[in-house]
Amino acid sequence: MLEPNGPLSPEIYWRRRALAIGVIAVALAIVIWLVAMVARGGESAGAENAAASTTTTAESTTSASATTSAASSTPSSGSQTPSATTAADQPPAPPCADQSLALKVSVGQPTYRVGDQPSFGTVITNISSAACSRDLGAGPQFLVYTLDGQRRLWASNDCNPEDPPETKTLEAGQQLSYKGTWFGTTSQPECAGDRLQVPAGAYMVVAQLGAARSAAEPFNLVAS
Repeated sequence: MLEPNGPLSPEIYWRRRALAIGVIAVALAIVIWLVAMVARGGESAGAENAAASTTTTAESTTSASATTSAASSTPSSGSQTPSATTAADQPPAPPCADQSLALKVSVGQPTYRVGDQPSFGTVITNISSAACSRDLGAGPQFLVYTLDGQRRLWASNDCNPEDPPETKTLEAGQQLSYKGTWFGTTSQPECAGDRLQVPAGAYMVVAQLGAARSAAEPFNLVAS
């Protein structure tokens, strides 16, 4: 550093220089402190914003979870009995016309022995595009014919008392299954006449509900 020159003593000039340096140092320290405070303030604001964002996300997630839980706990209309209010609000289903129903008949096995009791089954399907209702208290009839279809030998409703009405609603495409057993004897409407054992031979069974009939299904009776 250059030696001070002037009319005053060198100590005075050195003191002035020291004072100026001290002032500059203090000013720099203040500036540095202010910069540090501003920087810290920005970090604090960022941290607060981040905390607020995290809280909002957590609340949104919680709300979404609650909504999902509530939705999953709501019973579906297909698996639960509708409430009285809901049922009252729904218009009654129209009657199922014969042409809106399809029947398919089946035989337990293709061959039985004379004296056995053949088992039959049928599936009723609502083939229309809308729900409809039908009295199914008596269920469908099973009818046994000779294989050529010329002679009716037995009908499941000939000797059975009429069951009380039971109206059921079938949704579009819904199916209902029924089963029946034949004792292997003849029958007539209102159970008139004698019931005779049907001999060995080839036969067929048909399911019928009103005017709706299934295709015939063949089966055999063989001698014991």
